[in-house]
Amino acid sequence: MPPTPAPHRVGCVSSRDAITLTAGDAEVTVRPDNGCRVQSLRIGGTELLRQGERYGCFPMVPWCGRMRDGQFRNGGLQHRMPLNAPPHAIHGTGRNLPWRTARHSDTTATFTYELADPHAPWPYPGTVTQLVELAADGSAVTFTMGIETYDDSFPAQAGWHPWFLRNLGKDTEDVRLDFAPAWQEQRGEDKLPTGKRLDPTPGPWDDCFGMPDGVDVTLTWPGQLELKVSSREQWVVVFDEQEAAVCVEPQTGPPNGINTEPRLVTPIDPLETSMTWSWRRL
Repeated sequence: MPPTPAPHRVGCVSSRDAITLTAGDAEVTVRPDNGCRVQSLRIGGTELLRQGERYGCFPMVPWCGRMRDGQFRNGGLQHRMPLNAPPHAIHGTGRNLPWRTARHSDTTATFTYELADPHAPWPYPGTVTQLVELAADGSAVTFTMGIETYDDSFPAQAGWHPWFLRNLGKDTEDVRLDFAPAWQEQRGEDKLPTGKRLDPTPGPWDDCFGMPDGVDVTLTWPGQLELKVSSREQWVVVFDEQEAAVCVEPQTGPPNGINTEPRLVTPIDPLETSMTWSWRRL
């Protein structure tokens, strides 16, 4: 049975290491000190995200997924990133750095970090901003991320990597995924898209899918909760090969897209993307 709804409330609780937004019976806790990841999403007291310093939901920026051989080009320049998933670099630099809390209110919080942080290998200056907005009735949360520069232009990507719990408690059913992609990117032996598009295949997956009308994926924990992941972006990676969690990752391009689908961030054209999680009890 679903837990008894908590009393309606709206508020923001902050500490040195975390900010918790609350509305209705929802709580969203963000850890700016740990890569600005969402540490926790609790609905009526039920945790939806896998717990642990590496999990929750982290922003992928300034690239998403694997970057082939840790290399990307910007015009005639070739750059190398550390191979943190040999032989590739993976998931950007933002998840490994502390972010600054720029402002927060009862249901919103804004965080930033500098791409040219001395502890990050990214070769171009720029500012990344993440805005987290919890709906006043506690029925949804929207994430918006932007990358801007006032210096040299560079290719970039942005997205999110949530770890949703496969199961929400003892004697309950595993989550079910429902989505209708137009295609699936063929995955090569190096785990990167080959450039060939396939008809979607049955899971389990560690694969990228195309949804040209926007990402629209529903996770259903039978008898408990339905959560919809939506974004205007057309790319989503689904990873459900682990027993503990399922990942649904909207992003501005496919893995290695910083090379194959480059999107330039320029002084007059920043990159901006957003994702919404909305839910209802069953």
